[in-house]
Amino acid sequence: MRYYLIAGEASGDLHASRLMMALKRRDPKAEFRFIGGDQMTAVGGALVRHYRELAYMGLFPVLRHLPAILRNMRRAKQDIKEWQPDCVILVDYPGFNLNIAKYVHRLHVADPHKYNVYYYIAPKIWAWKEYRIKNIKRDVDELFSILPFEVDFFEGKHHYPIHYVGNPTYDEVQEFKSNVPFTPPSLPPHSPFTPSKLPIIAVLCGSRKQEIKDNLPPMLAVTDRLASDYQVIVAGAPGIDHDYYESFTRGHQVSVLPEGHTYELLYHAHTALVTSGTATLETALFGVPQVVCYATALPRLFGMLRKILVKVKYVSLVNLIAGREVVPELVADGFSVANLEHHLKCILQGPAREEMLRGYEEVMQRLKPSHDTDNPESGKNSAPENAARILLRNL
Repeated sequence: MRYYLIAGEASGDLHASRLMMALKRRDPKAEFRFIGGDQMTAVGGALVRHYRELAYMGLFPVLRHLPAILRNMRRAKQDIKEWQPDCVILVDYPGFNLNIAKYVHRLHVADPHKYNVYYYIAPKIWAWKEYRIKNIKRDVDELFSILPFEVDFFEGKHHYPIHYVGNPTYDEVQEFKSNVPFTPPSLPPHSPFTPSKLPIIAVLCGSRKQEIKDNLPPMLAVTDRLASDYQVIVAGAPGIDHDYYESFTRGHQVSVLPEGHTYELLYHAHTALVTSGTATLETALFGVPQVVCYATALPRLFGMLRKILVKVKYVSLVNLIAGREVVPELVADGFSVANLEHHLKCILQGPAREEMLRGYEEVMQRLKPSHDTDNPESGKNSAPENAARILLRNL
């Protein structure tokens, strides 16, 4: 069968590549064509556009690059029509992908044997832009969720059936931990960071330059005060040059880890400061107590707008999955060096640290997909394997 995939950022590239591998195991004749990145390219198929040509965030960057975004959208639509895939698989990235879904749905109506629309990693409309549910109901044939609380939102609130297939981040962390040939706190000789007897504070300050610029300086202002008792290490993000980090870390007692070693860092970390995003869930799955923080421009204004526009109480995946505050969230007007230092010291040791670790166990239990008694391969209960099985069954 022919599969056309669209992933608009690095995390989507990773998750889409895992889904492609799962599809290939079930469909040896699978053909792939995609907008994505290096990891999807490594699986095989034709790369139409790299996600770096699409990945713009924020109002002003989007407006500035709007002509390029529209060109890429037109190119994708024309390419899909010409290639005539059996299905189009959209991975997160809703602003772009829901527009594609609308177009492909029209093609599917005209030719029901082709152009099925599947959405892997549901758009986070429960946080904002809930009106998009109308587009999803109309244009998406099957929706695959990786967050357990989304089932109640889509099915309970909006009466739109979805598939919770498990969480790929959970799968990836468990796979990493099962293959690690060493145990903490001793670092292996091949480790990219220097072995030390001091416990590690991991700093995960975002994957985009603007996030790093906003979050890293106040994080370092706090960790500098603990540098005599802890080893402070920043996790390098994909595509960010070391020189960019050095412009902020110069003069501070901190090391910067090259990209690709975040899991190794978290495996050994004692505590972490984490910018909101998937990294908060990864940190929890490694059992590392954390403070979640996200600095913004005009924090007071952002804080007021958040109350109006954002429909959820929490910003971190850890708290959203638990349905309560497991980790402290310092966002916008709640983010300050003083607040960050206070919450970090609370979890370095003592009852707050132990309480957070108990909350992590709750999160891990909720992430596990239910056992599929109709599936002869139920032992392979990972998110991409589950999604591939359901997708091919429906096709």
